Amino acid sequence: MEKTQRPLSPHLQIYRPQLTSVLSVTHRGTGIALVVGTLVLVYWLLAAASGAEAYGSAQQLLGSWLGRIVLLGFSFALFYHLCNGIRHLFWDAGLGFELKTTYASGSAVVIVSIAMTVLAWVLAYAMRGGT
Repeated sequence: MEKTQRPLSPHLQIYRPQLTSVLSVTHRGTGIALVVGTLVLVYWLLAAASGAEAYGSAQQLLGSWLGRIVLLGFSFALFYHLCNGIRHLFWDAGLGFELKTTYASGSAVVIVSIAMTVLAWVLAYAMRGGT
């Protein structure tokens, strides 16, 4: 009798992506993005402490289209990680495990994260004068 080789545990090639698994992977990804964004923040603070020339260079880099995309991604990662972290706090309390509630809270995390990101950028541009 010949044994077939099977994976020892289920892996990503077997499962179809579902909202819950995509949100879980995204939560980990945004955690990594927050680390990278924090390093960018440290760079900006060091440039500010180093003098006008270094600060001007940092402002020019972060004010470029690429810098703004990085900042947009950082702000979304921050809001997403915050909202999904709150969702996990409810789970830690034993709440929200029903399938319908899990999908509703997952959708809410995505919608609220996008809304908070848009609101933050609209307010930032309005307070800055739109330049």
